[in-house]
Amino acid sequence: MMSKGLPKFNLSGPKGMRVPITTRLILNYMLIIVLISTVFIVVGILLINDRIVAEEHNNIRQDLNTAREIYSGELRHINDVVHLTADRFIFKDGLLSDDIGKIAAELEQVRKHEGLDLMVITDAAGHLLVCGANPGVRGYDLSNDDLIEVVLIRKKPYAATSIMPVEVLRRWADALADQACLILIDTPLARKMIETELHDGMMLKAAAPVLDYEDDLIGVLLGGVLINRNYGIVDTLKETVYENLTYEGKDIGTAAIIQDDVRISTNILNEDGTRAIGTRVSEEVYNRVVIDGEAWIGRDYVVNGWYIAAYEPIRDIYNKVIGILYVGVQEQKYVDIQRQTILAFLAITLLGTLASMMLSYLLSKRISEPIEKLAVASRAIAGGNLEAKVDVISNDELGDLAKTFNAMASSLQERDQQLKEFTQNKIMESERLALIGQLAAN
Repeated sequence: MMSKGLPKFNLSGPKGMRVPITTRLILNYMLIIVLISTVFIVVGILLINDRIVAEEHNNIRQDLNTAREIYSGELRHINDVVHLTADRFIFKDGLLSDDIGKIAAELEQVRKHEGLDLMVITDAAGHLLVCGANPGVRGYDLSNDDLIEVVLIRKKPYAATSIMPVEVLRRWADALADQACLILIDTPLARKMIETELHDGMMLKAAAPVLDYEDDLIGVLLGGVLINRNYGIVDTLKETVYENLTYEGKDIGTAAIIQDDVRISTNILNEDGTRAIGTRVSEEVYNRVVIDGEAWIGRDYVVNGWYIAAYEPIRDIYNKVIGILYVGVQEQKYVDIQRQTILAFLAITLLGTLASMMLSYLLSKRISEPIEKLAVASRAIAGGNLEAKVDVISNDELGDLAKTFNAMASSLQERDQQLKEFTQNKIMESERLALIGQLAAN
């Protein structure tokens, strides 16, 4: 039958192997520190990555808002010029008196002064009377022009971005048709296309009614700026938002105006330093922005490098997506910031880990030293040195254990002394009895 007794606990290491308690304490502390540090590092890196990505997207979203405001501001400027010009008496009187020469001269002067590529006046039916850039052109029916059509119906000024067919541009001025024409450049990640050239242009346009003194419609004034190869907006945006800053020899920020999926105005540069007009956006961006009509923000390969990019649709007066407004910042800038932040974080974490390990070592020694002294004293008592004692240096469980050990040692010493005295007395009594026996025998 098995005897029932106190439970036995194995306080040693693996069988046949003695592991000092100091070592076990240090190893356990280090294991905890390493596990916590690992979790801290992983979570920290994930949080840093998420924070930087969120910051990237927030910054580029603000840049896109600024780009939209600059683009809309240019359109408002054209609208103001056209609207105010249409209200001038010289054009009212010129149309009423059919003084085309006077109108043409003044219209061309306004066009040049305001930096417009096109200014035309039609009659109340939409037929061309005067073309500022080409005074010899007359009589064409422009009533099907998107803005002129709306103004003829509603008799209010309107401004919008429009696609201008090459034949219309050439009718007004050969220079405009030539400016709009771009050779398409094969671009990585772009959708497949059969066309090799872009002929139509994209124009910021405004149209306003010319009313007589009875507020009856007597004509329509149309003005516009061709965006193709016109870098005013994108360069203004770069100067305003990115302050022409560079990073590793390249512009830190870029902008572009895109017709369908073709960059027609941009400060993105090719490898040879020329502007990357004629290059195209990725198929993913095209599908999201032009096909689905949604804004797109994210990491994108732009011409010859990776950028944190933002795209949003450009719509015509009928709300049809005809192009894209783009801003982007070099991804490498954020990659380097991310790398530097993570390295600094790792350095701080590793220093903290090393400091924790040193502290755990000192703490382990502080805990184990009294235990080791107890072990030495126990071995001394086991060897017969009942005078062995340990110093009580703490007021905790280890201090209580030291006091108990010293009390036990004192008790053993006292009992040993009593046993010695008892034994000595017995020996002396035995010797006395033996002496008495000898005397009796004699």
